[in-house]
Amino acid sequence: MAIQLIINRELGLAKNENPIQGAFIIEELTDLVEQSVLTEFKNINDRGGVLGAMETMNQRSKIQEESLYYETLKHNGEYPIIGVNTFLNKNGSPTITPSQVIRATEEEKQYQIYTLHEFQKRNEDKIAPLLKDLQKTAIAGENIFESLMEACKYCSLGQISNALYEVGGQYRRNM
Repeated sequence: MAIQLIINRELGLAKNENPIQGAFIIEELTDLVEQSVLTEFKNINDRGGVLGAMETMNQRSKIQEESLYYETLKHNGEYPIIGVNTFLNKNGSPTITPSQVIRATEEEKQYQIYTLHEFQKRNEDKIAPLLKDLQKTAIAGENIFESLMEACKYCSLGQISNALYEVGGQYRRNM
């Protein structure tokens, strides 16, 4: 039943006769998507390509704007989503809004720091060679996946990140 509701309400294909057999709606939707993609490519190209758009934070702002627009439509009911804002069960929406942000206690924080130090101490003799191998692989331009997976067994995320920053630098966006 939910699948039929999704087809009828969310996709809107049921508003067109016979959408599967070469109907106008499929061609129209394809043309609309193609035009939108080409327009977006042109906008990125006008901003100096992907790097130029990244420096002006174009993609980030575009994603934020579209996300806000989508969420607004979803919450006011203009964009129907089965089981989220339409055709709810008797208990209401499955979306749970937390009453407060849950923070870790100081005791939990200190325990995590303690376990990190114990992990690093336990693997002290294996860390340096694994990180060197990871760095050599990255410098050579090879696939680092295998070296990275081995390093993850004995090194913390911070150690791996710092090792990669040493050989590859760290991205800093222009403000």
